[in-house]
Amino acid sequence: MDTKELIVQELESASEPILTEVLDFLRFLKNKQTELELQEDVKDALEAKAEAKRQGTISLKTFKQELGL
Repeated sequence: MDTKELIVQELESASEPILTEVLDFLRFLKNKQTELELQEDVKDALEAKAEAKRQGTISLKTFKQELGL
């Protein structure tokens, strides 16, 4: 049984107050993950900017490639 199935199994026997807390916590974790991804994107952009400064000007196309866009 995978993790999602185990979670669903536990949810089926949980009370409404617990379900409310689980929902709040799940939303918190998802938002946290999104924030971490955004921080990583900013870090990558700053690293690309620093490298461009060291190497001189680069094209927008190259910059986008560095960012994985």
